[in-house]
Amino acid sequence: MFRGSPVIDADSHKCENPLVLAEHIPRPFRHRLRMIRDRYGEPRFEILDRDPATGRADFARVFLQPDGYGKGTYRPFHPETTLGGLFNRIRLLHMDREGIDHQLVYGSITLAFSSLVDPELAVALCRAYNDYIHEDCAAHAGRLHPVGVLPLQDPAAAVEELRRCVEQLGMPAVSVAPNLPQPHPDAPDRFPRIRVPRPLSDPCFWPLFEAAQRLDVAIAIHGAPGVQLAGGTSDQLDTFTLVHLFANRSMQQMALARLMLDGTFERFPDLRFGFLEAGVGWLPDFLYGLHEHWEKRIVDFDPDVQPSAAEFMREFMRERGARAGPALLRQARQLMTATLAREPSPRVGRAELEAFWYEHPEARRDPREYVERGQVFLSVEPDDPAPGWLPAAMGEAGRRVCGLAVDYGHWDATLENCVGRVADREGLDPEHKRALLSDNALRFYGPRLRRRIGLPCA
Repeated sequence: MFRGSPVIDADSHKCENPLVLAEHIPRPFRHRLRMIRDRYGEPRFEILDRDPATGRADFARVFLQPDGYGKGTYRPFHPETTLGGLFNRIRLLHMDREGIDHQLVYGSITLAFSSLVDPELAVALCRAYNDYIHEDCAAHAGRLHPVGVLPLQDPAAAVEELRRCVEQLGMPAVSVAPNLPQPHPDAPDRFPRIRVPRPLSDPCFWPLFEAAQRLDVAIAIHGAPGVQLAGGTSDQLDTFTLVHLFANRSMQQMALARLMLDGTFERFPDLRFGFLEAGVGWLPDFLYGLHEHWEKRIVDFDPDVQPSAAEFMREFMRERGARAGPALLRQARQLMTATLAREPSPRVGRAELEAFWYEHPEARRDPREYVERGQVFLSVEPDDPAPGWLPAAMGEAGRRVCGLAVDYGHWDATLENCVGRVADREGLDPEHKRALLSDNALRFYGPRLRRRIGLPCA
């Protein structure tokens, strides 16, 4: 506890025991997921996906990706938390030692499920994992709170699984990937190696968000390097260190921008989105960039603004003076006509032309307002200094936007003195510390987590 409030680790991970997970996978799909060693001797999951070229379920995909652009982790072990990621007895000992009252538990191999081509396989694996993690945490339901995973490949099945996770399994939140990878239009035969994102703002996901809003359950967005999501900058890099440096942040920034500018936050004003494992220090600058583009390219954009032809010629003559002979003047008029004339092709209709000019017509609100009204939550590691400057950059919203995340179970977890690093930090007042350790996570995860913990719902 900290100042009378429960300390909450808002983003920890399960390192799945493949033997136990396999028991929950339906028999027709069980052979399609197994543990292997890659040529470097590293443990990997191999999933037999559907081959997009042949349609057969024999496309062996290795996660985390061992080589190439966007490669995944190797030697992913943490000196303390790896074994605790597998076995809850050790996890709970660590929680007691560090003063963590509750953990929200996310999957690890689940981060690859949204990359799969085969929707039926994705649905089967998501359901199997959700049953597995529910059973795994059940003996400690007062402290360990599993977060379900949804199959974006089949939005209707995702809605069904959302309801099952919340209403039958009692989960306080569900997770999705920052995007659904799709074939690149210029290289459809190279998918999934070459891919582009289907954004979460796509209307096909609206029924999912409508159901989540109605159930008052948070949507936690969680990406990962090396799982062949559309990774933005990280897809251009080929060392894990660089890939990991950019992957989560790049994917989460893309997801946040699309959800804001495409109108999803406006359409679902009571839905809370978490953008996890990407830090938070970048948020003020990114919000300023979103605000500037919303203001100057969406709200106040005027496609009729262009240089005056007469003024162009006057300034040209003034600048060139006597050097502006007849030939140069003729060329200037031709250039002016070519660059300033507004004559679109007759094949382009008015609707197409306006769609070209006026991007993101559903962006009806300053993006900063969505953060200020509480629709955005980010996770912050215990040693991240960003919370110290967020209030100066964002005002009161900077105190409410993020919560503690240990990343328990993964190689980059910050376990030792994780609560103390926040509780003892200079420059943060006690109420801000309590917000980081407790209140902000409770606000994001909402009444379902409060009921699991035994707290009254506000």
